[in-house]
Amino acid sequence: MKQYAFIIDIGKCENCNNCFLSCKDEHCGNDWPGYSRPQPLHGQRWMNIRRKERGAFPLVDIAYLPQPCMHCDQAPCVAAGGGAVLKREDGIVLIDPKKAKGRKDLLSSCPYGAIWWNEEEQIPQKCTLCAHLLDDGWKVPRCVQSCPTGAITVFFGEQAELQRRIVEEHLQTLSVAQGDVGTPRCYYKNLYRYNRYFLAGSIAEWVKGIEECAVGVQVTLKKGEVIVGEQISDDFGDFKFDDLAENSGDYQLVMSVAGNDVKKLKVSLSDEYSVGTIILE
Repeated sequence: MKQYAFIIDIGKCENCNNCFLSCKDEHCGNDWPGYSRPQPLHGQRWMNIRRKERGAFPLVDIAYLPQPCMHCDQAPCVAAGGGAVLKREDGIVLIDPKKAKGRKDLLSSCPYGAIWWNEEEQIPQKCTLCAHLLDDGWKVPRCVQSCPTGAITVFFGEQAELQRRIVEEHLQTLSVAQGDVGTPRCYYKNLYRYNRYFLAGSIAEWVKGIEECAVGVQVTLKKGEVIVGEQISDDFGDFKFDDLAENSGDYQLVMSVAGNDVKKLKVSLSDEYSVGTIILE
């Protein structure tokens, strides 16, 4: 059986908000009978872009995580809805506007915070994956159509094919405090940029009394005797090791030139992820 799933690449999201705006354009002021009532102009974000800053000045980056409804296979909202929330055979989860009237309690049933309250209509609402368009022959919802970088895509196919992509593309689901609740059908690529950490720094050396960027230095990150990763300092002397766990303890940075170790430094990954500038003697 073919079903839909979101596949979102965090590495491609630039926070342009086209997905958010196109969702508003499609649903604000528009009534789609059998699918949803009009979305309020303000207050609801059916495609909610979360942001996270990583690192310490001057080596900082920001990751953007678009978060729609997860359209879970064992959706907690379906279980709590008592018939007011439906899981379709194609994988899309829909809230029935008539049956869900007055059901503000459904907001707390979603551990991902993807359900919003429409005060005027007195109904809970969320991303419908533009089911009204898909049922009308569209291949993708509006958020996918409007994404300029291809960060947001939609898969439609057999579970076996989706599982193959999950393995080959290292796709992950978004964990919340309770874990991977409800077996979400929204998968992320490069999720480490949002929920993991990096260790970065710059290497410099004195050349005729002037501090210059040290280019081409081999930097090895070790934890005990295990090599975690290796980098070559770039044209600015910078290096960066990513996809590390927070508060993962002590590491050792080893800097080598022409195969010879020229400097070793003990670092601890806690709250600071930049080791600053390292001067080679």
